[in-house]
Amino acid sequence: MSQKIEHTGIITHIDEKIIQVSIIQKSACSSCHAKDACTASDMDEKIIDVEKTDNNYKTGDKVLLIGQSSTGLIAVLLAFVIPFLLILFTLFILRSYTDNEALSGTISLSVLIPYYLILSLFNKNLKNKFQFHIEKETDY
Repeated sequence: MSQKIEHTGIITHIDEKIIQVSIIQKSACSSCHAKDACTASDMDEKIIDVEKTDNNYKTGDKVLLIGQSSTGLIAVLLAFVIPFLLILFTLFILRSYTDNEALSGTISLSVLIPYYLILSLFNKNLKNKFQFHIEKETDY
């Protein structure tokens, strides 16, 4: 059984093929009672595009945005883990060939440019893999 990622959101825009859902992404401490005294609390609004499969939705509806947790793990891997390992690996290799730390660091960071360019070439495939679905939210 696969686990699901669920976020409550509000439909902000509807096109012929796409429904845009606005969600509020909160850090773990943003719901803390001491968040006003702390600078670590964080909230951010995200707009998620969902393929329109149903005409029963209208702008302003509260919906439940549902995605598979496995796709979330793949997204973290592609966005954070692989780039970190690329930088680290390149830095260790270059440090064995040169004593110039600035050059090694600059080249290691520049490895990210082709990595993200290659990812952008697969943007359409990635969008198909990282799809969300929506359901009308029911108040209990």
